[in-house]
Amino acid sequence: MEAHLYFRLAVICWIHMCLSTMDCNLGTVTSTVYWYKQIPGGVPQFVLYFHYSSSSPTYGSGFSAPKFTSTHQSTKDYRLIISNVEEGDSAVYYCKTWDSSKTRPGRGGGPRTEGPGLPPPVLTVFPPSSAELQSNTASLVCLSSQSVPFADVSWLAAGSPVSSGISTSTAVQRPDQTYQISSSLTIQTSDWNMDKVYTCKVSLGSQTSEKTIKKSECPTE
Repeated sequence: MEAHLYFRLAVICWIHMCLSTMDCNLGTVTSTVYWYKQIPGGVPQFVLYFHYSSSSPTYGSGFSAPKFTSTHQSTKDYRLIISNVEEGDSAVYYCKTWDSSKTRPGRGGGPRTEGPGLPPPVLTVFPPSSAELQSNTASLVCLSSQSVPFADVSWLAAGSPVSSGISTSTAVQRPDQTYQISSSLTIQTSDWNMDKVYTCKVSLGSQTSEKTIKKSECPTE
């Protein structure tokens, strides 16, 4: 089902504070609304999702009340409210309903997202090539297939978070309307030969998928 979404932006200022509100109409759909923030040139960030039957929104990483909240005027009309508006809040904000394949931007002024019926990502991790293993460093590649174009991708080495050597692509939409994100991790060949365990972790809100890989579990060429 396709939803026709539209926005109405309002900014209300007091002496020391501005409040920004954005309205989203889901058209013929009565469903959960998802709000996203995108700074020009950056990747979309999941802000929150909210259903009219819920008492409060569910937030993405880095977003919380009372700075961000959402209300509803009906089963199809939702409002995003940003309190204490600052320069960093300037961005394009999107609303989307899970029943819709379309989003429309609303200008105003942060991937984890989960909602009813949102499936977890499906992961595939590829080992280094034999040619790569002839040098001191090699790469692991993790492909995530998912239903939305953003997610949080991270890597673990022997159970500990990795903070460097990671390169993650933006999402690419495939013919089946799913999205694919590719992430590579540069590792030391010596660590790989010592059978260190590496984990690719992809999160959509509290919905998380993990895939581990180590040398001894990979077929030899």
